[in-house]
Amino acid sequence: MTEKEARKELMRRALEINPTVHVGKDGLKDSVYEEISAQLKKNRLIKVKVLDNSEGDAKEVADILSEMTKSVVVDVRGSVIILTDKRTWTSLSQKKF
Repeated sequence: MTEKEARKELMRRALEINPTVHVGKDGLKDSVYEEISAQLKKNRLIKVKVLDNSEGDAKEVADILSEMTKSVVVDVRGSVIILTDKRTWTSLSQKKF
């Protein structure tokens, strides 16, 4: 499976889930990183909602989150970020049919 196909598969799976982490006016703090890491460990795929009153746009926040939580940004649409853990990403990217 190519990276493009893996991204499509994860986006399809993400349709069924709601944002579980919200980034607001307090911005990105250690508690946000810890919560995202814990949820990725448990669920492997999560959505993060960037609220209008937060600092920066969703793409900047996505880059920071992926770096700090060692995750992969699947997609950024509007103010919603889809993140997955690296283990899931590599297993899907390298899967052969």
